[in-house]
Amino acid sequence: MNKIYEPKPSSWSAILERPTKTVDDIELTVKEIFKEVQKKGNEAVAKYTSIFDGVNFENLEVSKHEIETAVAAVPAELKEAIQLAKSNIEKFHSAQKTAKVEVETVEGVRCWQEKRPIQKIGLYIPGGTAPLFSTVLMLAVPANIAGCKEIVLCSPPDKNGNINPAILYAANLCGVTTILKVGGIQAIAGMTFGTETIPKVYKIFGPGNQFVTVAKQLATQFGVAIDMPAGPSELLVVADDTSVPAFVASDLLSQAEHGTDSQVILVSTSKKLIDAVEEEIQIQLEQLPRKEIAEKAIANSKLIYVENDAIALELINEYGPEHFIVCTANDDFYIDGIENAGSVFIGNYTPESAGDYASGTNHTLPTNGYAKNYSGVNLDSFTKSMTFQKISEIGIQNIGKAIEVMAEAEGLQAHKNAVTLRLKDLKIEN
Repeated sequence: MNKIYEPKPSSWSAILERPTKTVDDIELTVKEIFKEVQKKGNEAVAKYTSIFDGVNFENLEVSKHEIETAVAAVPAELKEAIQLAKSNIEKFHSAQKTAKVEVETVEGVRCWQEKRPIQKIGLYIPGGTAPLFSTVLMLAVPANIAGCKEIVLCSPPDKNGNINPAILYAANLCGVTTILKVGGIQAIAGMTFGTETIPKVYKIFGPGNQFVTVAKQLATQFGVAIDMPAGPSELLVVADDTSVPAFVASDLLSQAEHGTDSQVILVSTSKKLIDAVEEEIQIQLEQLPRKEIAEKAIANSKLIYVENDAIALELINEYGPEHFIVCTANDDFYIDGIENAGSVFIGNYTPESAGDYASGTNHTLPTNGYAKNYSGVNLDSFTKSMTFQKISEIGIQNIGKAIEVMAEAEGLQAHKNAVTLRLKDLKIEN
C-alpha cells in the first residue's frame, strides 16, 4: 500500500482520486448496446449475453423448476444464515415506516403527504466471481415492505447458463416476481426499454461494475429512475492505537477482495499503527482465496498519516467514503462530525462485513464520492411522496387574494381567474 505522511490539503484531491475509468472510456459501448436492445429486444440481449458471458440459451426467464432445484441445493446452514439476515433487515427497514404528515396551514386549507410504493422495480444482482445473494435481501426485502407490486431481478448466468443457487433461493424467499438470466449493460437496457421477456421497470437498483454504473446513468435519460451511481466498492478506516491492527487489516482486505478496482484507505494519527496494519495485511493476504484480486485493489489503496483528529475528519469528509469505520479513542468526535459517508461502523467489534450481511442496515451505498449528495438505499428509496390538499370555502377566502396577486404579478391571468371565479361564486368581491 502507498504510505503518505501529513499530506497538504492542496494534494488531497489527487491523493484521494478513485481508480476508475472516465465515463468517456465506456459510454460509447453502453450507448451502442442500449440502442440495439431498444430496437431488437431479446435478440440483442441474447447476442450480448453470448459475447460477454459466453452463454447461449433461448429462455431468459428462470423457471419454477430451476428455482426448486436451486432451493434444494443450498446448504441448510446457509439457508439459516440468510433467514437470520432477512429477519434483521426486515426489522430495520420496517422501523423506517412513517405516518401520514398532515397540517392545516391556515383555516380551511388542509395539506398532507402520503407515501406510495413504486409499482415496478428492477434489481441488478452481480454474479461472476462473487455472486451477491446478500444484495437480493438488501433490495427485495425493503421493496416488499414498501409494497412494490412487481420486482424484476436480473443477474448474469454462469458458463452453464445458470444463476447461483443462493441468489435464486434469496430471490424466492423475498418475493421476487420475475428472475432473468441477464447481466451487464444488456440487463439494464432490457429493464429500461422492456423486451419480449424482460419487463420494463420504473426504477433500477443494485451495484455493478463501471459498465453497469454508466448503463444505469444512461437509463435515466429514458425515464427510468435509479437508486444511485453505485460503482466499485470502497472503504475508509480511521483508527489509532486503541484499535486492533489485525481487525483493521481484515476490514481493509474485506473490501479489497471485492474487485481489482476497489479502493481501501486507512487514515491514522499513529505511525506505529500504520506500520502494524501494513504488516498484518501481508500476513492475512497470503491466506485469501481471492489474493490476486485483493492485491490489485491494495495497489490502488493508501495508508495516510495525519497529525490530529481534526485534520483526519476534514480529509474523510472530502473523500466521502461508501463505508466508514471509526475505531479511535475519540469515536464521538468522528460520529458527530462526519458529513459525507454512506454507512458508518463504530468500534473494534463492528466489522464492515456485518453491514454487508446481517446487522440489518442496507449495503447498497453511494460510491465514488457520491456520499456527498446521495443516501444509501432505504425504505423510502422504494416509495414516492405524494402531496394532497383540500380547501374549503373558508380556506379559499383566506388564501385567494394572495394567489390572485401573485398570479397577476407573474403575468399568468388564467391562474388568477381560477381563484377569482370561485371567490365570485362565494360572492366575495375584491
